[in-house]
Amino acid sequence: MRVLIVDDNAVNRRLPEIIMTQLGHQTQQADNGKTALEMLRSNPVDCVLLDISMPEMSGEEVCQAVRQDDALKHLYIIAYTAHAMSEERSAIMAHGFDDLLIKPVSKASMVSAMKVAEQAVKHRTTGA
Repeated sequence: MRVLIVDDNAVNRRLPEIIMTQLGHQTQQADNGKTALEMLRSNPVDCVLLDISMPEMSGEEVCQAVRQDDALKHLYIIAYTAHAMSEERSAIMAHGFDDLLIKPVSKASMVSAMKVAEQAVKHRTTGA
């Protein structure tokens, strides 16, 4: 699976990259929302790990732009955030995310989320 990791903090991109690479996924990185959208339009991916709190363009804004783009709206998008309160989770998911990972992420939570993402992507692309 091809995954775009989007976070304005390089350290927060590194651990998911390591875990995803170990799982056999191909990764790309973007350090802001605008770059992420440009990359998504030119470099096809299956899944996006998307930080919520970024300067210029928030993760919610990126997710909404993806959901409004017919060429991208099928993407599996995982919110990646330190905002863990239940009311915050609901508000985040309402923007169109498929899943949510809380920072700091553990290997177990990342592996679990990627298994769910793989199944969802497979279902979206094959209908199976």
